Amino acid sequence: MTPREAIKQITTRLLPVSNEAETEARIMLGEATGLDRARIFLSEKELDADALSAVEEMIKRRLSGEPLQYILGRWSFMGLEFNVSPAALIPRQDTETLCEEALSLIKERGYKTLLDICTGTGCVAVSLNKLSGIRTEASDISPACVRLARENALKNDAEVTVREADLFFGASRYDIVTANPPYINDEDMAHLPEEVKREPALALAGGRDGLDLYRRIAADAAEHILPGGALVMEVGMGEADAVRALFPGRETRTVKDLNGIERVVSIGF
Repeated sequence: MTPREAIKQITTRLLPVSNEAETEARIMLGEATGLDRARIFLSEKELDADALSAVEEMIKRRLSGEPLQYILGRWSFMGLEFNVSPAALIPRQDTETLCEEALSLIKERGYKTLLDICTGTGCVAVSLNKLSGIRTEASDISPACVRLARENALKNDAEVTVREADLFFGASRYDIVTANPPYINDEDMAHLPEEVKREPALALAGGRDGLDLYRRIAADAAEHILPGGALVMEVGMGEADAVRALFPGRETRTVKDLNGIERVVSIGF
């Protein structure tokens, strides 16, 4: 079987679980063969038994509802590669909007210190450190996420101090704080797609209206952000106005993602 034939077969098998079946087929085959995913469709070399076996194992896991990112054990974010595991939320393109807004503020205002809370894989903290050189700390309540974020900082040669903490810690203050807290409300949590259910509920569940963590952040943020600083947060669809309302009297702005959804709320301090 040639790669072209394999891609067609894999795509057909993945259609029940993926809206991007052909893309996932190319990724799986590239992983199994070591061939460049962009050129694999052009190869006429017959696939060997080991490659076919490896692909079959990935297909079975994917059809069971396991996310492709967990099957691969790594994923790209902001042009960097991150290790991923079921301990942490999978890095998503939506969250690149958060990074881009934070990066713009860091460069525009000359910020020197950053805290990333609910850091998960560490993708936001590591990316901002690598792309701006800002002095970076990160926190997560999950010990497994702390280990993973440290691993990703090392993997990307980033200078990020990661601590286990429930949101903020100590009396430290920062120029900018970033956060991608859990924001799915109780009703939506009960109807998540199968593959999203494989991600940790701790990183998804935001309480009755999805805003539990935002209320806690709003209550404590002023103690941890320096005058002239900023708080930049990812929010769920339709939540931007409600999150902004938690910061009365402060200058706020929203940023849309590539799908036109208000994805990021930025608060001035």
